[in-house]
Amino acid sequence: MKGILNLLPRPWLISLSLWFRPLIKWYFKGTRFTDPIDGSSYRKFLAYGYKTSRPNALCPGTLSLERHRLLWLYLTRKTTLLEQALKVLHIAPEQVFFSTFKNLTHWDYTTTDLHSPLADVKADICALPFEDSSYDLIFCNHVLEHIPDDLQAMKELYRVLKKGGTLIAQVPLEATRDLTFEDDNITNKAQRTEIFGQYDHVRIYGKDYYQRLETVGFKTERIDMLKTLSPEEIEKYALPREEHIPVGRK
Repeated sequence: MKGILNLLPRPWLISLSLWFRPLIKWYFKGTRFTDPIDGSSYRKFLAYGYKTSRPNALCPGTLSLERHRLLWLYLTRKTTLLEQALKVLHIAPEQVFFSTFKNLTHWDYTTTDLHSPLADVKADICALPFEDSSYDLIFCNHVLEHIPDDLQAMKELYRVLKKGGTLIAQVPLEATRDLTFEDDNITNKAQRTEIFGQYDHVRIYGKDYYQRLETVGFKTERIDMLKTLSPEEIEKYALPREEHIPVGRK
């Protein structure tokens, strides 16, 4: 059992845990950590990471990561988006949110991706097959760092968002880096992991990420959700110590 569980943080094996989720939740049951997405509690979370392994990052029950839990707290505590009747586009849908969002009957919810089995529509983010001003809310989390032409992807996101609509687009971002770094000559997977943080990333975003969104028309906001939480909550939910939620509006 222990040997199998030690394998779970590896991305190519995470999906296997879906079959064993009830057993895993029982095995890790405790009171130290809580996943706010479903309220389940555990004695520990699992380590996770490509370049470096982050302790207590992956919830063994829901498979949420720190950024998922932070976003959920933002959605439930600081917005009414989950309560509104909206037309929603979810790009590269995260499994941890998929069922919950799909079950919101007051949402007109569409998922899209080139490869994901959860996608309703198979599509390239740089050429979305949707009409202009179609969606009230777009989720595009940890996608843009994979896209060679991220500015074209941003233009498409802006195009299909309605006037007054909201884009939530989390990316890995180095808070100490002023300018985004990218180099098309770096194609080796090991080098990409070392430089960009993951083998399939093509850049590492800096503080200019918000300016990049603004160049295509978005009005941006940098939400510091952590400032609204107590140290006890940050520890309990195993949240990232330095992360903001990027929000773009049209």
